[in-house]
Amino acid sequence: MREAKPRRWVRRLWLTLAVALLVVAGLWAGNSSALRGGGEGRPSLLAHRGLAQTFPLDGVGNDTCTATRIHPPGHTYVENTIVSMRAAFDVGADMVEFDVQLTADGQLAVFHDPVLECRTDGTGRVADHTLAELRRLDLGYGYTADNGATHPLRGTAVGLLPTAQEVVAAFPGRELLIDLKDDDPADGTALAGYLATLPAERLTTISVYGGDHSVQAVRSRLPQVRATSRAIMKDCLVDYLATGWTGHVADSCRRTELHLPRRYGQYLWGWPNLFVDRMRDVDTRVILVGGEGDWSEGFDQPEDLDAVPSGWSGWLWTNRTDVIAPLAGGR
Repeated sequence: MREAKPRRWVRRLWLTLAVALLVVAGLWAGNSSALRGGGEGRPSLLAHRGLAQTFPLDGVGNDTCTATRIHPPGHTYVENTIVSMRAAFDVGADMVEFDVQLTADGQLAVFHDPVLECRTDGTGRVADHTLAELRRLDLGYGYTADNGATHPLRGTAVGLLPTAQEVVAAFPGRELLIDLKDDDPADGTALAGYLATLPAERLTTISVYGGDHSVQAVRSRLPQVRATSRAIMKDCLVDYLATGWTGHVADSCRRTELHLPRRYGQYLWGWPNLFVDRMRDVDTRVILVGGEGDWSEGFDQPEDLDAVPSGWSGWLWTNRTDVIAPLAGGR
C-alpha cells in the first residue's frame, strides 16, 4: 500500500501535464496562421500623404522640421497635394492618406504642420490664416537635402494646397484616410459636417483617424464612418488579447483600423494572417507600419519588405508607393 500512493501521485501528475499540453496544443491550433497557409493576394498599399519626400528618422522629435533633412529627391512631388495623391494611385496605391486642419475662416485645409515656416514661404499658424492666404503659398519652398545649399522643390507647388472637399471630389470611389491633425472637437465637428453631405455609398470609402477628441466628434455624428484613434485601438487590442484566443472579436474592434508595428502584432492571437482575416470579418483594416510606429515611418525601400510577414494580406503603410508597389505583389 505504501508503494501505491506515489504511483497514483505520479499518474495524476502525468495526467495533469497531458491535459495542460492538450490545452496549449488546442490554443495553438485554433490560433495558428501556420496551419492555414499564407494570406491570399498581395498586400494593400496605403500611400501616406500621396507620394511624399522621405527623410532619415535619427534624431527626429516633435519640433523637427523634416523638410530641411529630406533624402535627395527620387521624385518631384510635394506631399498632401492632389497631384501627389494622383501619382500614388497611378502607381498602385489602394488608399491615400491626407492631413486636414481648420483655417481661420473654417475651411478644411489639407496640410500637415501646425505652422508654415518649415515647408512653405509663409509664417505663423495654419489656423490663423484664411484658405485664400494659404492658397498663395509655395508648398515646396523649404525642402532641402543639402542643408539649404539647394531647394529642389522650390517653385514647384505654388498654389497647390487643396481642401478636403477637393480631394474627395478628385478621387471618386477611391479609398481615402483623413488624418485630423488638431485634436480639437471643433475640427472633428467640421469634418463630420462635411462628410454628412456625402452619399452613404461614398462614406464607405472614407476613414478618419487622429486624436481621441476630434475622432470622437466624428463618431458621435457619423457612427457608420470607419474611424480610429489611440483610445479606439487600445480598447480593441485589450479586448482581443482577453478573448481572441476563442476566435471571438469584440465589438470594440468592429469597423475600425489598427495601425500596428510588427513587433506588437506578434503578441496577438492568430498573428499574422489569421488575425488579419478575423479583423476583416468585422470590417476592420490591419495596417502594418514601419519601425516602432513613430513619425509615420513606412515601408519605403525594397529592404523594408524583409520585415513584412510571409503571405501578408493586410495593409502596408508607405511614403513611396512608386518603389513598393512593383515589389509588393510578390510578397
